[in-house]
Amino acid sequence: MSLLLQALNSTRGRVVIGVLAAYCSFQLWLTLAAPGKISPELAGNSDKLNVQIELPFTPERFHVLAFQQYGRVSGTDERSIELRGVKRRDLTAIARPYWVTSVGPIKEGG
Repeated sequence: MSLLLQALNSTRGRVVIGVLAAYCSFQLWLTLAAPGKISPELAGNSDKLNVQIELPFTPERFHVLAFQQYGRVSGTDERSIELRGVKRRDLTAIARPYWVTSVGPIKEGG
């Protein structure tokens, strides 16, 4: 406990504690916000899904590679990535990054 008191009494310690608190708060927000980004249209019993991941910008190579670990990327659009064969348990992990706007079913014919 004395180590915590020493940290609170120094400027550097307060800065480190503040940065850690901000980081933990951001991670908690990402975890809590992820289920709200998943479309209710994806509800069902199937083990694998085809999803469209909406982004607020044009996807780049980094984003495509980041999502390839969850399924097969079948294409990109102006602001979305199509991902096929996604396991249902991976949906929250896909929706977790702050730069994902929403995750829904692939829009056919669009």
